[in-house]
Amino acid sequence: MADAFKVSGWLIPLARRLLYLWVRTSVFPDNLQELGLNPTKPVCYVLQDRHLSNLLVLFEESRRAGLPRAEAPIVLGRQRLPRSFFFLNRDRSLTGRARDNSSYSPLLASLIGHTVADPLLDVQLLPVVILWGRSPDKQDSVLKALFSEAWRPPGTWRQLLAILLHGRNVLVRYNSPISLRDLLQGGLGEEQALRKLSRILRVHFRRQRQMAIGPDLSHRNTQVDAVLAGEPVRAAIVSEAERHGISPGEARARAGDFALEIASDYSYGVVRALELFLSWLWTQLYDGIQLHRFDVVTRIAPGHEIVYVPCHRSHIDYLLLSYIILRQGLTPPHIAAGANLNLPLVGSLLRRGGAFFLRRSFKGEPLYAAVFHEYLHLMLARGFPIEYFIEGGRSRSGRMLTPKAGILGMTVQSFIREHARPLLFVPVYIGYEKVIEGSTYLGELAGKPKKGESLWGILTSLRRIKRVFGQVHVNFGEPLALAGFLDAHHPGWREEDGASPSPWSRTATREAAAELAQRINEAAVINPVNLTALALLATPKHTADEHALQRMIEHYQALAREAPYTPTSVTCDLDPSQIVAYAERLTIVERFADPLGDLIRVREKQAPLLAYFRNNVLHLFALPALVACLLSHNRRLDGARVAQAVSGICSLMRAELFLRWHPDELPAATEAVIGVLLARNLVARSEDSGVLAAPEPISEEFAELHLLGETIRPLLERHFLTLSLLQQHGTGQLTRQALENSCHFLAQRLSLLYQFNTPEFPERATFSAFITNLIEAEFLREDEKGLLHFDQRLMTPLAHSELVLSVEARQAIRRITGAGLAR
Repeated sequence: MADAFKVSGWLIPLARRLLYLWVRTSVFPDNLQELGLNPTKPVCYVLQDRHLSNLLVLFEESRRAGLPRAEAPIVLGRQRLPRSFFFLNRDRSLTGRARDNSSYSPLLASLIGHTVADPLLDVQLLPVVILWGRSPDKQDSVLKALFSEAWRPPGTWRQLLAILLHGRNVLVRYNSPISLRDLLQGGLGEEQALRKLSRILRVHFRRQRQMAIGPDLSHRNTQVDAVLAGEPVRAAIVSEAERHGISPGEARARAGDFALEIASDYSYGVVRALELFLSWLWTQLYDGIQLHRFDVVTRIAPGHEIVYVPCHRSHIDYLLLSYIILRQGLTPPHIAAGANLNLPLVGSLLRRGGAFFLRRSFKGEPLYAAVFHEYLHLMLARGFPIEYFIEGGRSRSGRMLTPKAGILGMTVQSFIREHARPLLFVPVYIGYEKVIEGSTYLGELAGKPKKGESLWGILTSLRRIKRVFGQVHVNFGEPLALAGFLDAHHPGWREEDGASPSPWSRTATREAAAELAQRINEAAVINPVNLTALALLATPKHTADEHALQRMIEHYQALAREAPYTPTSVTCDLDPSQIVAYAERLTIVERFADPLGDLIRVREKQAPLLAYFRNNVLHLFALPALVACLLSHNRRLDGARVAQAVSGICSLMRAELFLRWHPDELPAATEAVIGVLLARNLVARSEDSGVLAAPEPISEEFAELHLLGETIRPLLERHFLTLSLLQQHGTGQLTRQALENSCHFLAQRLSLLYQFNTPEFPERATFSAFITNLIEAEFLREDEKGLLHFDQRLMTPLAHSELVLSVEARQAIRRITGAGLAR
């Protein structure tokens, strides 16, 4: 075929300059050194669609990046080919239809021929994706969104419209080079190599486009038809007809209604319009969005099914995560949303933004369950990214909630059924410095009934927002490959049909949920509000001398930096004085003058909210606080006694805080913490005996060690209260509901009588979550009557309580639990 684009002369340079009077690009990766190009080997660029505009962009961007010029000839030994690029797709008419039946680029065929002929020759093929209207830069029109990138190859007229509408928002993504020499390993002939390389490049470009704009999903009604055609749904329709005595047609119509109730109606134009709104919203609410470790996602996105699993702290979560993913040039996920958000207007908007809806319970509706399972399977099998919250609802305490196995179990079952495409769970930590639902959470902590979750209520309240909400941190944790996880738990899973859950798959789902909760916690980001909350809430009246407060913040920062919880967590780099000033600006704390030095205290009614932000990162400091608690209460302990107490108490804390350490890892982690405490003079170690000792009680360091231990004391008191009640009643005597009620009422009484003034100490949900975790960890077992049984393993941590709780606290808890039992 004749070469339509001559790169010599004056026409192409002039056209490039004219185009760039209008065009603005965003280039990925930011650092092109990451491509790993070999400067001694020739480079040939590969473009997908044959458009002059794409070629001009390639010419200009290769020049700006300092890469080999795309318009320059390519030199192969003594041979000189006229250009360094080719188009993968065939030539197209103005309407976008193929003009001829030629399959391969002559330049590609020539490159392969020369490489086969000369065993010393190698060429680096560099695929370049150019998308018009898929840049994370600002876009200001829904019309532009309607003519942005799609799956259908554009004709000349549509491409001209794309240039006019999206010339300011062009995404250019360079991809890893492909070595022709590596491809020819195994003695492939020219024709075989040409077919193989063309296939590889087409798959590559398809994956890149899918990564940017999502899979080629058909119309919503087509999705519904595909769901209804699934074998599990057809069987459920027959069963529904028999169960209700209706015709198969009526049962199928009912299944269709369920499918329409569930299914998203994804519209790329609506997604772009939502991006405009959210860009405005974030500037109104926050000082900035700090993104950490997104390269984890860009590295794995091509060729993988991705399920994003974020923690759930606010209604903002799902909007924020989709926005970030879109702005980073990837497909925003389809989001599993509660049916309570399917409100008039708002539900339709969310549905077009990628939300699909599910009821809180499938009980009594086997047909609905079958339809939802099949819809989720369809989405996963077609490769669309998914997002859901394994906690089920928003955390009111700030801690990670016990995961629910529902939709996660469906995902596992879908993958067992069909696993042609590898599936990766990506845990995401979202950390706020203030939450817009703060007043609602305060009311619920005070005993008010939980309000129904309503995005509409959140959006209508935005016009009244006048406060500063600080920054938001989003950190992407270590992905979990589902195939590898199942291999470790049940090596023969690939041979099973996956038609229905089996006992091993239920167990694997529970363990996967716990693993994901742990990985979300590992990705925690420490912000100034977290540090302020940790330091101030440990004080008796939530007030501290400014110097003392800054010293405590320094200790927490040193522990996070020098004995890090995990490599994926993120520390706060501000110095302590900046952190205190930051908290003042957010109106979380206030300063008042004193002749002996300024005091910093928590503002009135802010303590419960500060407890929320302390709990966000409590797991990061649980081990240091436990060691501090042991030594500040006992003054002197030998290393073996410390290790024994840490092991026993952490067995309970692990269940509630989803701690990362296995029992055999605790000694090394404890020693790392002790090393930091030694370096900061908070503890001392005898060189002869190895005994650990706290500083002198009158010293500043002893007071700081005591405050560090107070960080974990409320959690230990709750554990001690729960275990004391179980011990008082005995095994097999209490139902779960009775234990939860007793814990809640007795904790309220303790708070009133004995200065147990941690705001969330008596919260029922906290005790409920702890008891659930004990059951999941098999410390407790429910019999068929609902009675709780336990063995000595659960009582072992109770024996260590005297090492971490004061005499007064232990006596108060024993007195109040005994009084409760007597009544």
